[in-house]
Amino acid sequence: MPSTRPQGLLVDFGGVLTTPVGEATEAFCLSEGLAPDAFANVITEDPVGRALYADLELGRITQTEWNTRTAPLLGVEAAGLLGRVLAGLRPEPALLAAVDAARAAGIRTGLLSNGVGRAPHDPYQDYGLDTRFDAVVLSDGHGARKPDPALYATALDLLELPAGACVFVDDSPRNLDPARDLGMTALLDTTPAETVAGLEEIFGIPLG
Repeated sequence: MPSTRPQGLLVDFGGVLTTPVGEATEAFCLSEGLAPDAFANVITEDPVGRALYADLELGRITQTEWNTRTAPLLGVEAAGLLGRVLAGLRPEPALLAAVDAARAAGIRTGLLSNGVGRAPHDPYQDYGLDTRFDAVVLSDGHGARKPDPALYATALDLLELPAGACVFVDDSPRNLDPARDLGMTALLDTTPAETVAGLEEIFGIPLG
C-alpha cells in the first residue's frame, strides 16, 4: 500500500528556526531607550516605515538604505540598525534538529521566508541554509513576499513537489492561509516542543 507521508517540509525562518523575533526587537528597543513596541509600530503602523520594510523584504532597497531611512523614524543611529534590531535572535535547536532529521529520512526540505538581505548584516550566516535545505526561498531575491502565493509557488517549484505533498510551518497565521489554499498541510508554530510533536504526527516519524 503506498505511503501517504508528505514528501516535503517548508519552514519559515524568524520565529521558527530562531527564537521569537518579537523578543529580539523588544530587547533592541529597550537597549536604545525606546518603548518596547516602538520598532513593531514603525514597521506596521507608520505608513513610511511600513513601506520601507516592505521594500526591504521585496529587495527593492538595500539594508544600508533601509537603515538610513528607518533610523530617523525611530530616533536612533542608522549605522548597523538592522543588525542591532536582530542581535537577540538565537537558533532554535529543536526545530533545526527536526529539519535535519526530516531530511535524513528522505524528506525534501525548504526554507520559505520573508528575507531582509545578507549585507551588511547576515542573519542567516549561522544556520547552514545551503547545506541544510534542498531549496532556499527568501523574498528579497524573488520580488514577492508572504503571504503572496507566488512566493509559495516558487518554493514548490524548487522543491519539485506538488503542494499536496508538502507541509509548511510558520509562526504567523496569516502566512498559513495561502499554503492551505494551495493544498499544503499548514502547521502553526507555537512552542518548539509542540511544533516538533505536530510534525512527528504529520510525518509519522520521530524528529526529536
